[in-house]
Amino acid sequence: MAAEIRTRPQTRRPILLSKLEGCNGTVTKAVIIPKEDGVISVSEDRTVRVWLKRDSGLYWPSICHSMQASCSTLEFNPQTRRMFVGLDNGNISEFSLSEDFNSLKTRREYLAHQSRVTDVSFSVLTELVLSLGRDKYFQWHCSESGRRLGGYKLDAWGTALQFDEETKHAFIADYSGQITVLKVMDSGHQVITTLKGHSGSTRCLAWDAENKLLFSGSFDQSIIVWDIGGQKGTAFELQGHTGKVESVCYSARSKQLFSAGDDNNIVVWNMAAKRQETPEWEESDCCQKCSSPFFWNFKEMWTNKTLGVRQHHCRKCGHALCDKCTPERSTLPAFGFEFEVRICKECADTLTDADRAPMASFYDSKHAVVSMHLDDVKGQLVTCGTDKVIKLWDVSTVIQ
Repeated sequence: MAAEIRTRPQTRRPILLSKLEGCNGTVTKAVIIPKEDGVISVSEDRTVRVWLKRDSGLYWPSICHSMQASCSTLEFNPQTRRMFVGLDNGNISEFSLSEDFNSLKTRREYLAHQSRVTDVSFSVLTELVLSLGRDKYFQWHCSESGRRLGGYKLDAWGTALQFDEETKHAFIADYSGQITVLKVMDSGHQVITTLKGHSGSTRCLAWDAENKLLFSGSFDQSIIVWDIGGQKGTAFELQGHTGKVESVCYSARSKQLFSAGDDNNIVVWNMAAKRQETPEWEESDCCQKCSSPFFWNFKEMWTNKTLGVRQHHCRKCGHALCDKCTPERSTLPAFGFEFEVRICKECADTLTDADRAPMASFYDSKHAVVSMHLDDVKGQLVTCGTDKVIKLWDVSTVIQ
């Protein structure tokens, strides 16, 4: 009788493949090299490093290039092997990476900003190099001539940038929490709208070009999903982090959103599930159920000879209620609340176990993440932490 071989089921969770250590400053950004066991990183220690996997299974730098200033951000285009490094002094340095990934060739220097470059994007289709800086400017240059083509001044310094090559729309996040939607044209630019929803600085953006969804992460610990393609102003909130959201990446292959921040968690959100908009909070001077006056309603307090109470809101219906009328706590994954939040008894009675089923998974990265990059094809994720360590993860079982 033949023996039966039983394989252990794969656990759907990120698996740490390697730690890349050796940088003397915070690694501000790292990207995975497609079709190659390699990673490119930039750091505040003024170095650009290309890490390749050796026969030992460890990653060692094949290139360690020193820059004239601290490196703040990075953009790499695998088709052309062109690399753009944003610097603390406001410049953007362009390099060509050799086919064997062992040498860098300087191509051009863009004098783009007066202070730290916070993000840079390169579009092959439109031949544009777009950038943001702490000088409050959004700039775009011709990638072939290096000539500046235009600029736009923001109300606060820019923090993150996404660009849709098909429509030439730029999404510009800033420190005030706003996102400016701007169309880049040959003759200039056109401001389309401003997205407002975060109560803290918007730190990161991700763009789903197929479904026209924009994801924004903020210091207010929330993520907002903006339905740009629907053109109805629809926005969904995702509440699952306990710290600042520093980075978001979207997997078009699995329709999942990866988010990370200074709470040491990597959260994977199921964006294929049906979600609902968070209701607007209603305003009232009295509890909309028991009519108890809120503490600022002096007239009712005097008339009823009673003390005022604090105002609360049910996260499901949005009604303005007192503490006694919102005694229940529950998760509301369809509304983006993966942690228990305050709801009224009427809404609690309508919830089923299916309504409470989680739509996100949580994983411990064991370091505070400042940036993240996802290779959807290889099923790998790279995270950079405040501990100066780069971690390479296998997430193939998560996005399969």
